[in-house]
Amino acid sequence: MTEILAIVIMFVLIVVIGYFLGKHVANVYGEGKSALGFLAPLENFLFRIAGIDAKREMTWKENIYALLAINMIWFFWGMGVLLTQDFHPFWNPDGIASMSPHLAFSTAISFMVNCDLQHYYGESGVSYLSQIVVMNFFMFTSAATGMAAFAILINGLRNRTTDRLGNFFGYFVKSITRILLPLSTVVAVILVVNGTPATFEGKETVYTLEGDTLPVFRGPAAPMIAIKHLGTNGGGFFAANSAHPLENPNFLTNVVENTAQMIIPIALVFALGFYLDRRRLAWTVFGVMTVGFLMLVIPTIMLESGGNPAIAKLGIDQSLGSAEGKEVRFGAVASGFWAISTTVISTGSVNNMHDSLTPLSGLLTLLAMMINGFYGGVGVGFENFFIYLVIAVFISGLMVGRTPEMLGKKIESREVKIAILVAFLSPFLILAGTAMTAWFAANNAALVGYGGTEAWLYNPSYHGFSDALYEFTSANANNGSGFESLGDNTPWWNIATGVVMILGRFLPLIGPVAIAGLMARKKYIPESAGTLQIDTLTFGVMIFAVIFIINALSFFPALALGPLAEYFSL
Repeated sequence: MTEILAIVIMFVLIVVIGYFLGKHVANVYGEGKSALGFLAPLENFLFRIAGIDAKREMTWKENIYALLAINMIWFFWGMGVLLTQDFHPFWNPDGIASMSPHLAFSTAISFMVNCDLQHYYGESGVSYLSQIVVMNFFMFTSAATGMAAFAILINGLRNRTTDRLGNFFGYFVKSITRILLPLSTVVAVILVVNGTPATFEGKETVYTLEGDTLPVFRGPAAPMIAIKHLGTNGGGFFAANSAHPLENPNFLTNVVENTAQMIIPIALVFALGFYLDRRRLAWTVFGVMTVGFLMLVIPTIMLESGGNPAIAKLGIDQSLGSAEGKEVRFGAVASGFWAISTTVISTGSVNNMHDSLTPLSGLLTLLAMMINGFYGGVGVGFENFFIYLVIAVFISGLMVGRTPEMLGKKIESREVKIAILVAFLSPFLILAGTAMTAWFAANNAALVGYGGTEAWLYNPSYHGFSDALYEFTSANANNGSGFESLGDNTPWWNIATGVVMILGRFLPLIGPVAIAGLMARKKYIPESAGTLQIDTLTFGVMIFAVIFIINALSFFPALALGPLAEYFSL
């Protein structure tokens, strides 16, 4: 009961912080006074150096061109650094070798797109220099990119007629200087005080209780762990991620890290209401997202606290819940909550091993990433939800025989076509990647990994299928977590997931911004008695129904072949 109470208090605290942070975010992106407005001279100095006029408003197409261009430059930068680790002149005390081309390709894309899918061991796969100038750098830029896209989107939803939706670079820099960097500093200090390392020293040799010696990796971990959660990135400095005692030393740091990964996605929902002066709409969106989150997290906590049915048949005591793959210092309740919050939010960090979750808990983590709209990642979470919102408005308009309208603008065929294409992109990428992998495993396993199937697929039967399904689901959702029972550092896994990560990141970013750009150019229609109200409980139920139907029809067969089949075979 104490664990449950702690989780409830933490979630309430997250919502409260998110509400007030949402006010701050709305002021940062809008015309209100920001508490950190004194940073404007620094921001203007950066713009002068870069030759950017951040006050010039751009069309949605110009904003997207800027977003894509700068991300392409970052990709080549990241890949170049990872390919040359052998030659790093400093900050490589442990002599970490360069990555292979296909691993560098996957890793650079992964961190650039906010996924942080790691096909290498965190502490032994990259140098300290790479951790700072690639991983840490991308954790800020990828989060700020999503937040800037969010700002552009909500600019297009204002009750005006224009083709100008703000400036990507202005939103991008402010997202870092006024939101991400200050919060990251606070979290990093808390972690350092609790024992997380922040040093450039190499491995330390320690003596175990058995009298043996053991090399323990250290490094500048605390700053990276702070932004990995606040930016919903998730990549671990250490291979075990936030299950590692140096990344997440105690229950306090567990609460801090779990809070950090949830506050900005929730804050952006409230920022929507403050920015557009439509607070009822923000509460409606928050309500739908929260109901969806609770429908995923409550069963997961119950399942993990109840233990594994197969072990129960052996008469083994499971009073601590399903303990496999979990840290005793956190327990089943906190682990179950984290498993869903990290997949709903799209962070992908883990404080327990998802491969050891009970089958139905594994299904719920998969479903959280497949929906990818309950809170979601920073910025992109609402963009994914916006697609469901447009589809729900269109269907509701058809049901009452009226031209669909949203926020005073008509929703017409172009907007609906874009929304449908984006909505069904995820099922295509996830299911096509999984199907191709399954076919290769059955017919030519060497194409997927080195050697036969048993050389890269460590779990047989239904769970093995779930491994591949989870990998592509995580890549598409830009989540980065994994069942971690795949030998995934192979050309197939690195290239296939790299392609899925790119498409799963940028097309769902472009689609909603394009819809907002098209809507912004239309004439504003004042609300009347016949206007569809999208900030009501009834419409909230409609959105939820749309989310459920789309994802149930898309993913139920695959889930039946994996986690459901595994559950019924126990």
